[in-house]
Amino acid sequence: MESAAGDFDKKERKEVYQKYMTFTLANETYGIDINNIKEIIEVMEFTIVPRMPEYIKDVINLRGKIIPVIDMRLKIGFEKQEYDDRTCIIIVEIRPENQLILVGLVVDRVLEVTNIGENILDPSPDFGFKINTSFISGLAKMDNNVVIALLNIEDLLTAEDIEMIQTAEDIINNNNEPIER
Repeated sequence: MESAAGDFDKKERKEVYQKYMTFTLANETYGIDINNIKEIIEVMEFTIVPRMPEYIKDVINLRGKIIPVIDMRLKIGFEKQEYDDRTCIIIVEIRPENQLILVGLVVDRVLEVTNIGENILDPSPDFGFKINTSFISGLAKMDNNVVIALLNIEDLLTAEDIEMIQTAEDIINNNNEPIER
């Protein structure tokens, strides 16, 4: 029979888990905190916005809302790949400077929602000053030898990215004749 103090100790050591939506890019697994995710949709027709960087895949019209879309493969530095029937757009909410912006992230495959405990998290790797890994909040080592790079969506986009996204939205909203694909 255990004492009340023994029961209290067990409760205090309870593991803390956080839920992440996992997805793949170039056969690597990534995760985003589900609190940042609004919805997941199929790839749809893009509206081209001139002079955007290659990784900003222009914008989509989702139920009347103009949403800029970023190809995560290109943003992270992988090779471009044709979209297929498993390619998805994850709509995320970011809050730069206390304003809400919806952004679509094109990923190869959405996998599942995974509970990740703090006991399996390692800090983001440091590759030196030339490689920016600030958008990786940590690495989760799962039981099946899969390592999931957990992305901090707020740090994934630079101030320049956000400015370009807002410019794209302004162009579309002001009817500056975007080009349909």
